[in-house]
Amino acid sequence: MNREAGARDLLARIARHSHPAVLASSLQAEDMVLTDLVARARLPIGVFMLDTGRLHGDTLAFAARVEAHYGIAIERWQPQPEAVSDYVLRLGRDAFYQSVELRQQCCAMRKVEPLARALAGKQAWITGLRREQAASRTAIAIEEPDAVRGLKKFNPLADWSEAEVWSYLRRHDVPVHPLYEQGYRSIGCAPCTRPVAANEDARAGRWWWETAEKKECGLHRHEIRA
Repeated sequence: MNREAGARDLLARIARHSHPAVLASSLQAEDMVLTDLVARARLPIGVFMLDTGRLHGDTLAFAARVEAHYGIAIERWQPQPEAVSDYVLRLGRDAFYQSVELRQQCCAMRKVEPLARALAGKQAWITGLRREQAASRTAIAIEEPDAVRGLKKFNPLADWSEAEVWSYLRRHDVPVHPLYEQGYRSIGCAPCTRPVAANEDARAGRWWWETAEKKECGLHRHEIRA
């Protein structure tokens, strides 16, 4: 069975046996492969995104384009306004540049806490994580328990190469985030993401001022450590 068929079958199995399940999308290439697979098969799997309040304008515009293309609604989950206000008043809006700890606090507030609300009451969640993306992700399994949140976690593209991802996108004419044309290979919050050079790792543009082993926001950190 080729990898595309394997991912398609896995998503169908998730829809049958782990309902309700949701796809966590940052609208990156991998997430668009999964969105396309779910939409083509009309699977009862919801799609959500974390609207952190610091996303690129291109990301927000692209989300609307994806909704129109597939005829779906992408659920938005935002940070708690009072938590954002407290962080900004105490530390400054861009305090995350000052230390790993302050950056992780920002990620926890803007991403991890909203994720917990997005996954409440779900049986499983699906991500576009791939082993090839970074040294911290080489042990990712296609299916694993999310012990922190008490549900199943699936990474259908874990064993896909970047070339296979882009081959799928071209073959099926899937919408692609416009920032890829500007040299981005991993897309997150605007102040924490930059384009990468040809010889750099795909995630080199994420939190580029930090060392490689620190480059996780907390959404997947527990599973990766395990």
